[in-house]
Amino acid sequence: MNASIAKILAPLEVFSQDRNGARVSPIGSRAFLLEATGDFDLASQRRIWALSKAVETWSETQEIVPGMTNLLVVLKATPDDPEALALRLLEAWDQAESIDLAGRTIEIAVTYGGDHATDLAALCDRSGLSDCEVVRIHYEGTYRVFALGSAPGFGYLHGLDPRIYMPRKTVPSLNMARGCLTIGGMQTGVAVLTGPNGWNSIGFAELQMFDPMSDTPAIMAPGDTVRFVPASIEL
Repeated sequence: MNASIAKILAPLEVFSQDRNGARVSPIGSRAFLLEATGDFDLASQRRIWALSKAVETWSETQEIVPGMTNLLVVLKATPDDPEALALRLLEAWDQAESIDLAGRTIEIAVTYGGDHATDLAALCDRSGLSDCEVVRIHYEGTYRVFALGSAPGFGYLHGLDPRIYMPRKTVPSLNMARGCLTIGGMQTGVAVLTGPNGWNSIGFAELQMFDPMSDTPAIMAPGDTVRFVPASIEL
């Protein structure tokens, strides 16, 4: 390894910390990412929500970005002792008591199948289920919004039935339409932008997920419960 590169990377290796089901890693000089290393589940996310509320009150915190069982903490300045900051985050994780966010229940009307369900056949082939079974399993689910990200207003939804798990594509679709109802791994969501997308489309929702002119631009918020209601099924 080039000596100058090694000099840059060495500090990162020194103060990356793991403890009690969490890992903290530096992201640049004044941001730190805490990741819950246990199961991808609601219990871990509830601790992330609790940790977010605690870290938000720190005097040195500039911004927090809760993610899918992780939390990005951006500081106002580069800390004098990054390792101590990482340990402080882990201590806050240890002390975080699980909380639940009092979200709304959102119903989203969906056309299952049809022209936008470009990946439904592949999901059926992988799962061994019929298209009718895949659709039924999906709309019978109850989903929780874990976090917003990737694009304005896009909600990462937890609660997908393992029977309709579908890995993200190795080669993304180049022009997936806004509104496509998608599955990516053990998550589901609604595309908020038209463009490249590695998730798998099984239908379409007319509801606009993000309106920049609204007082509350994003339809979803962390903690919300989402149900998909079949407006029509075109198989």
